[in-house]
Amino acid sequence: MDLASIIGLGICVAMMLMGIMTGDAGVAGIKYFIDIKSLLITYGGAFFAILASMSIKDYLGGLKSFLLIFKSPKQDVPGMISKIIELSNVARKEGLLALEEVSGELDDAFMKKGILLIVDGTDPELVRAIMETELVSTEERHKKNINFWSDLGAMGPAWGMIGTLIGLVLMLQNLSDASSIGPSMAVALITTFYGSLLANWICTPTSNKLKANNATEIQCKEIMIEGLLSIQAGENPRVIEEKLKSFLAPSDRSAASSEEGGEENG
Repeated sequence: MDLASIIGLGICVAMMLMGIMTGDAGVAGIKYFIDIKSLLITYGGAFFAILASMSIKDYLGGLKSFLLIFKSPKQDVPGMISKIIELSNVARKEGLLALEEVSGELDDAFMKKGILLIVDGTDPELVRAIMETELVSTEERHKKNINFWSDLGAMGPAWGMIGTLIGLVLMLQNLSDASSIGPSMAVALITTFYGSLLANWICTPTSNKLKANNATEIQCKEIMIEGLLSIQAGENPRVIEEKLKSFLAPSDRSAASSEEGGEENG
């Protein structure tokens, strides 16, 4: 469970409610921010405009991706580098064919696929091409969900403004009643509030978290590709270790060393 997403979204709404309830109206002030017609215009318009721009399958996938921001990323880059170093030591001691047995213990399908390609004697350039193709496909799938929330974040304020314009037109039709101008103006502005809330409370944080998770996963897979190709090329495990640790920030590099460490050439 990703506590950062839960805490961040929770405190955002808490601060907003606190700002409303500490006004002159107190808790009763919340009722001034609830308007069903404004909700229908803003959220109905935003969500269904997005639906019109994509397939139903991609739309449902985009909606479901919201839940991903509450899951802790599976990628442990330092741990994965340590594993590759261990694999390089196995390959150096027992040969590349020994990696086939080791691959059965791996949970990561991408790394397992690369190892099996190497064990089968696949040309290094073809190994790289196959794995990079899968990498690109993974990133494209992630971008669909990222773009869903980015586009929805843009639609929210736009439809909020449409709702505001509708409210203003209706208000201007009844200027003879001065007492209704204030309440009518407040209702007209509620749609802008709803649109900004959708964009800045939900969509932008979701899009940014998905981007961060995507960047981490892509980096992890890129390191796997470099590490496995280095193993296939017969590079010294210590050289592989230093090469892969260069992807990390200095503060994370100590965690990426395997217990055995890269062995020197005998």
